[in-house]
Amino acid sequence: MSWLGKMIGGTIGFALGGPLGAIAGAAFGHTFVDKKEQVYLSSRPGTHDTLSSNEEAQLVFFTAAFSMLAKISKADGKVSENEISAIETFMKRDLQLDLNSQQTAINIFRQALGSPESFDSFVIQFYSVFRTQPNIIELMMDVLLRVSTADGSISSKGESMLLSATRIFNYSNSDYARLKSKYVKETNKYYAVLKCDESASNEDIKKQYRKLVTEYHPDKIEAKGLPEEFIKFANDKFKEIQEAYDNIKKERGV
Repeated sequence: MSWLGKMIGGTIGFALGGPLGAIAGAAFGHTFVDKKEQVYLSSRPGTHDTLSSNEEAQLVFFTAAFSMLAKISKADGKVSENEISAIETFMKRDLQLDLNSQQTAINIFRQALGSPESFDSFVIQFYSVFRTQPNIIELMMDVLLRVSTADGSISSKGESMLLSATRIFNYSNSDYARLKSKYVKETNKYYAVLKCDESASNEDIKKQYRKLVTEYHPDKIEAKGLPEEFIKFANDKFKEIQEAYDNIKKERGV
């Protein structure tokens, strides 16, 4: 049973805590117990499911993604039809979520919209779990940018939130600019995907390509706590890296 099945199926014997715990608890209708009660819960087989540490990380990623997207969508005061459409497209096309998973994501999104917690509080808790995994952090930045720039632009308030996330994540301004240019035309998209400048040498680009395909190989990503619902998104990024390198080689005649 996946982490999502356990969440939908019954009381969970662990404490997520923090602002994301409050969102998840409300979305799933659970009261999260304190970890001190873990022994008690586990001593009564069949009455409670528990999540592994990896499943807990997957829950954090899933909850944080839709919570952060909710706050960005509401940055201008209300959620527009275009933003709702972008969320729906992301769930159905990019993540290919089934109906149960879509409803779960919507519940999290709605809870976060009405939450008094700030965008930064979600970012901080997410970072506390994934601070040692820069590729997972980049995947989250990619998610946030892809949805928030669905119409080819981004609001000034929305971008202020994203820039705040980059500071908390220790994600460089240059990496943010390159990632953003995938969705808002500023520089060559293929160089942005490989996180390279257009002035980079062929050898440097080749080294960067090899580094990225190693970091984002599907087998490696799946072992990092990424929810299975986001694995397709990660796999698409892997393909995107390969396609970018192929296109750059063609442009340069390599």
